[in-house]
Amino acid sequence: LLGWFHNKNLKNYKTIVYFHGNAGTLENRIHKLNHFRDMDVNFLIIAWRGYSGNPGKPSEEGLYKDALGGIKWLNKKGIFNDQIILYGESLGTAIATEIGQNNNFAGIILEAPFTSMVDMGQKIYPIFPVKFLLKDRYETKKKIKNIKFPILIMHGKKDKIVPFYMGEKIYSLANEKKSKYFTENDDHMMEFDVKLNEAIKDFLKSLG
Repeated sequence: LLGWFHNKNLKNYKTIVYFHGNAGTLENRIHKLNHFRDMDVNFLIIAWRGYSGNPGKPSEEGLYKDALGGIKWLNKKGIFNDQIILYGESLGTAIATEIGQNNNFAGIILEAPFTSMVDMGQKIYPIFPVKFLLKDRYETKKKIKNIKFPILIMHGKKDKIVPFYMGEKIYSLANEKKSKYFTENDDHMMEFDVKLNEAIKDFLKSLG
């Protein structure tokens, strides 16, 4: 898999593993990664199978394997799970939650999370029995309770793709210690402005 790794300080800083969403390439996330470069953190971003020129076809099971591949790659470098912060964007939030559940990571950040792919499908196609048709289900709402480490949930109230109420629902289901960054005007791709960056920095500081 294609991936980018920014090693700022392995010994003193934690490492963000970034799971991107359903559209675009790694290059489309450079504006976000540039902000991470200014924080006291290392980061790894991987492109899924079928994305950014990678071979294969994306599937729920396949993307989980891709994510675990990134984690194992870091583990081999001596970066263990308690030093890793999972970051999921949109579709990536479901993958981050799957990887994080019943595990011991340093933290998890979910940007524009959805409750499940079934719920998303039912929203788009309300007259069809989506739950019987979807193979890939990504049921974050059933897994979020299995996250036992600090969590930050971010969502814009004007999100036209993943409705804001889904982010609220995931936040309500999450265990403590949890924090949120909800904005009035952000759409699906949140604005990485000063306030959002401060929310991430505050979360990182809270992890020690």
